[in-house]
Amino acid sequence: MASSGSGPSRASALIFNGRGEYLLHLRDNIPGIVEPGAWSLLGGGREPGDRSLAETIQRELREEAGLEVPVLEPFAVEEVAESGSSAFSVQIFAGRWDGDPAMLTLTEGIMLHWFRPDVLPRLRIAPSITRLVRRHARTIS
Repeated sequence: MASSGSGPSRASALIFNGRGEYLLHLRDNIPGIVEPGAWSLLGGGREPGDRSLAETIQRELREEAGLEVPVLEPFAVEEVAESGSSAFSVQIFAGRWDGDPAMLTLTEGIMLHWFRPDVLPRLRIAPSITRLVRRHARTIS
């Protein structure tokens, strides 16, 4: 995978449970956001108060879903290209959480849901996320 010269400025979380499922976030279907109406990973951009991308992802999980994942390990760096802008790097962190997403307070997007990797091709989801989930699933099976 290619990486930009300045390194990642955004972080996303690949959250999995003990049943081999992955937590995905259904994004709002509104103009002006990346991948509107698609399933995605939780995450976001580094802010001035974040001392690291590990802090960024913990803050984003708390802000977007009231979610605390005790251990998040760096898993991969992905290159993302949005239409109309240049590509950027995203640090992907992986962590296990066995909770119920219906109990979380979602502040962005429509819903959170657990999915098994074999279901992902049936969803509106970026192919890169499907590849990332499958790659991670091979490391825990």
